[in-house]
Amino acid sequence: MNLFPNLEKHYTKDNLSAQEAQRLAQYIAFGPIVFEASRMMLRFGILQLLRDNDEGLRVDEVASGCNISAYAAKVLLEASLSIGTVLVEPKTEKYRISKTGWFLLNDESTKVNMDFNHDVNYEGFFKLEEALREGRPAGLEHFGNWPTIYEGLSSLPSKALESWMNFDHFYSDGSFDQALEIVFEKKPKRLLDVGGNTGRWAMKCVEHDPDVTVTIADLPQQLEMMKEQTRGRKGADRIECFPVNLLDRKNTLPEDVEFDAIWMSQFLDCFSEDEIQSILERTAAIMGPEARLYIMETFWDRQKYETAAFCLTMTSLYFTAMANGNSKMYHSADMQRIVENSGLEVETIHDYLGQGHSIMVCKKK
Repeated sequence: MNLFPNLEKHYTKDNLSAQEAQRLAQYIAFGPIVFEASRMMLRFGILQLLRDNDEGLRVDEVASGCNISAYAAKVLLEASLSIGTVLVEPKTEKYRISKTGWFLLNDESTKVNMDFNHDVNYEGFFKLEEALREGRPAGLEHFGNWPTIYEGLSSLPSKALESWMNFDHFYSDGSFDQALEIVFEKKPKRLLDVGGNTGRWAMKCVEHDPDVTVTIADLPQQLEMMKEQTRGRKGADRIECFPVNLLDRKNTLPEDVEFDAIWMSQFLDCFSEDEIQSILERTAAIMGPEARLYIMETFWDRQKYETAAFCLTMTSLYFTAMANGNSKMYHSADMQRIVENSGLEVETIHDYLGQGHSIMVCKKK
């Protein structure tokens, strides 16, 4: 079996020269400074200013244009020159934005990731070692005393909550239209949305099909957030709530309704392998022979591009330090093994939805 169908050339050979490898090692060593310097280039508007001046600007012109000192402009520009987000013309000493700087300024996923890492992860990651050794989200203590970030989500500082939501929604929302076509191909009338978060998928479903009823199974505090987000919207009266903490293995999913489709989007990555198997076993227990489980995840091995796989494997460490201490972005082979150990089987997998999602369609054995 090929573990990396699209990524083999990146992960099976060491293609860097010794000099390139040494530079990358130093880049890693100065990583926090690279991050903060680049964030200041955005915050002070320096990259924006350089983008808007194609002929380039001198240090004093950048300082004047961004209302910062010449010293601040100079140390940031020189650092960014080494980072690779700006270029300089030696004769005129004028700086201009590079291709990397352009992406840092304009690429939506880069902006979402940077805000997420600064506002949610940065200070908590100081306790990554503790999290890895103890199997708990030690960095979450920066925000509050909750066992996982999900119980405390509604209590996060406003900027951290905004960046968390933007991160979560950016990676899921772009896949929803394609996902609707897959899930509604069989025209389900009753759909169970497990881990429905703020109800964005549920709203998509009731807007897409006027005959479908959606039940969201989630933590009580998440359901309260969902009600706030969907209140008064057309079709919201067809969204029902089922409060449940699936980490408690005594809790079951709704057993009094026969669901045609069960949906889990960016949900199972919030749990350890053992916890996933427990959740899927309880899911299989309420499924009839015609029901289908749709697992939508960003499996890091099924990405078209290495950059996406990089983002996902780095995000795994957010789960380690901040979210719950024991989950990750999964390799699809690991998820398929857990599915099959839970009394289910994978019927088909749909790849390349939105920002790199796959949907694993499962049925009861």
